[in-house]
Amino acid sequence: MARPQRIVLVRHGESEGNADDTVYEREPDHALRLTPTGLRQAREAGERLRGLFGEERVSVYVSPYRRTHETFASLGLDAGRVRVREEPRLREQDWGNWQDRDDVRLQKAYRDAYGHFFYRFAQGESGADVYDRVGAFLESLHRSFEAPDHPPNVLLVTHGLTMRLFCMRWFHWSVAEFESLSNPGNGESRTLVLGKDGRYTLDRPFARWRTPEPYGICG
Repeated sequence: MARPQRIVLVRHGESEGNADDTVYEREPDHALRLTPTGLRQAREAGERLRGLFGEERVSVYVSPYRRTHETFASLGLDAGRVRVREEPRLREQDWGNWQDRDDVRLQKAYRDAYGHFFYRFAQGESGADVYDRVGAFLESLHRSFEAPDHPPNVLLVTHGLTMRLFCMRWFHWSVAEFESLSNPGNGESRTLVLGKDGRYTLDRPFARWRTPEPYGICG
C-alpha cells in the first residue's frame, strides 16, 4: 500500500455567499462564484501548495461546486503532475434548495442551540449526514492507496464543515470535540502528515471556540 506522505484539505476562497447572504435567494448554492477576494485567497493558497508539493505528483479531489472548481483552477498547480477528479461526496452541507435569508438565519440560530452535528436543515442535511458521506469517501480513498504508484500527495478542495468532519472521521474525534471547533477561514488549509511511526498527524489544529462538553467517558 502506497500511502501518501500528505493529505491536504483546502477550503475554497471567499464566495459570493460568504460576502452577501442575500445571493442565496437568487442563485443556487452550488453555482456561486468566488469574489475577487476569494480569487486572491486561492492564488495565495496555491503559492503555499506549490512550495509544499515541489515536483511531486498530486492526486486531487474537488467538490462539484463552482467555487471549489474556481479555487482549484486558481491554485496554479502543474497540470502535468496533477490527477484531478470531481468528488460529489466532498460537497457543502445541503441547506435545502432556494433559501430565504431570514429563514436561514433563524435555522442557523436553531442549529447553534441544537448542535451543528445533529441539527438538520429543513429539506437539507445535518452534520451527521455529511459525516456519513465523508466516511464513504474515505473508504474509497483508502482503496486508492492500494495502487503501488499512488502519488505521494492528496489534495481535497472542499468546504469548511466538510474539512472538520473529514478530520473528525479520520482521527476518531468525538461529537463533543467536533462541536468545540471552528471552521477554517476561506483559502485556509490543514495537512495530515504521515510520520515515521505510520500515523498521520495534523499540521495545526482547528481553532477552538469552547471547551468540549462530552456526555460520557468516551467523549
